[in-house]
Amino acid sequence: MINWTNFDALTSYDELKSLPVPSLRDELEGEKGYKRVKEYSVPMAAGLSYNYAAKKVNAQTLEALSFLAKEAQLKEKFELLYNGEIMNTGEKRRVLHQLTRGQLGSDVTADGENKRDFYKAQLEKIRAFSKKVHYGEVVNEQGRRFDTVVQVGIGGSDLGPRALYIALENWAKADNTLLMTAKFISNVDPDDAAAVLESTDLSTALFIVVSKSGTTLETLTNESFVRDALRKAGLEPSKHMLAVTSATSPMAKSPDYLAAFFMDDYIGGRYSSSSAVGGAILSLAFGYNVFERILEGAHQEDVLAANRDFYENPDMLDALIGVYERNVLGYPATAVLPYSQALSRFPAHLQQLDMESNGKSVNRFGEKVAYPTGPIIFGEPGTNGQHSFYQLLHQGTDIVPLQFVGFKASQIGTDVEIQGSSSQQKLLANVAAQIMAFALGKDDADPNKYFAGERPSSIIIGEKLTPEALGALLAHFENKVMFQGFVWNINSFDQEGVQLGKVLAKKVLSGDTDGGLKAYSELLEI
Repeated sequence: MINWTNFDALTSYDELKSLPVPSLRDELEGEKGYKRVKEYSVPMAAGLSYNYAAKKVNAQTLEALSFLAKEAQLKEKFELLYNGEIMNTGEKRRVLHQLTRGQLGSDVTADGENKRDFYKAQLEKIRAFSKKVHYGEVVNEQGRRFDTVVQVGIGGSDLGPRALYIALENWAKADNTLLMTAKFISNVDPDDAAAVLESTDLSTALFIVVSKSGTTLETLTNESFVRDALRKAGLEPSKHMLAVTSATSPMAKSPDYLAAFFMDDYIGGRYSSSSAVGGAILSLAFGYNVFERILEGAHQEDVLAANRDFYENPDMLDALIGVYERNVLGYPATAVLPYSQALSRFPAHLQQLDMESNGKSVNRFGEKVAYPTGPIIFGEPGTNGQHSFYQLLHQGTDIVPLQFVGFKASQIGTDVEIQGSSSQQKLLANVAAQIMAFALGKDDADPNKYFAGERPSSIIIGEKLTPEALGALLAHFENKVMFQGFVWNINSFDQEGVQLGKVLAKKVLSGDTDGGLKAYSELLEI
């Protein structure tokens, strides 16, 4: 029997609060520290590993977290999810994003169809269409090949696919698999669309409009902006537009699009990068086989997330250490720090993934919870962040747990040696130094130069950022967020907090305002 119980009603909650908190200085200095870094690591998919040696946990803490995993029935709840039970309690929906990249459990039937077959069919449509574009079978009005693809979407229709494209752009150039340049329009601010369109040869560009409902205001506004630009350039918009939408939306069978690829209500926007939402643009940019490699890395990480052994489950380990930091140690935020410029937009994707999923103050039944839930997520690539917000991370009054990501080799392979070391070695030296500086600190008689240390971090390490590694990273954080939501007994799969502002914006545009809303409308001259 599955029990949906608030975290503070579990035996584990009080047990974790009663445990002594280990000192990172004690754990990481000397030979003891050397052994700990080697031991506190667990394999992930695609050759990645999750190392948590610089977290404030020890064998006793980990045993308590292992008990929490069992008491909160995390494995069983994940099984319910991937076997198609209703897990999005707010909207009474299944949660099926794992099915887009592989099957972990039994067949899932909904809407009168096998959902794995449905997702595979959409990906097959994308494979076939992208192949036709690359082979010159789908061309513009003058018979010229398309060389650019532009995604028009917002939120999960933009952040995840954009982060994945940027992550592999230089890799694809080095691998000779960059087949089309990808660009993105998301903000309803007209300067966003104008800047992209002015830098694009519209005659050889395809535009993918992404809206599940076919009614997303910002996306439809930007679509109109694009169509207007195409007409002014003497081009027929329907020859340049694709749709990613639901089969029941007004976009689904419209003659205004060259082709339509479908998603459904069981995949939330922030979880949609492995569906047609990411598949269309990434397949056009890199070729479908590269997107397929991303899916394989994600699926293999999902397989690890289904492991019942807490100590061999990197996603669950990361999740529960995060719960311990949020609810026992009282840390309000987490910084995501990829020491890879290719992952420059990955923290932005994780902001939405984590904060939209677990930024909740009521449980699955609508009852107020009495403990903190999702942390604030922010981040920037290293070493840039070191010259930005690391001052607060090192010496500020709040302790912020850190999630580093690093790769032993660069994507392109071009490097230079200066002062006895390469650029990549310098980059990685900074990662190692920062982990230990945050953990150990530095004594100094000058208070301004004193570092208290005891600032916890973990690191995900890989050989190189490949499509498989990127897919594994994507799934790791999706699963981490899911497990944390299960512990907090909240619904990680709806996003009602997004809706209120949209409703009020429509009131402003219709002129139906009073009070402060009317005053702000007048101040902004709307």
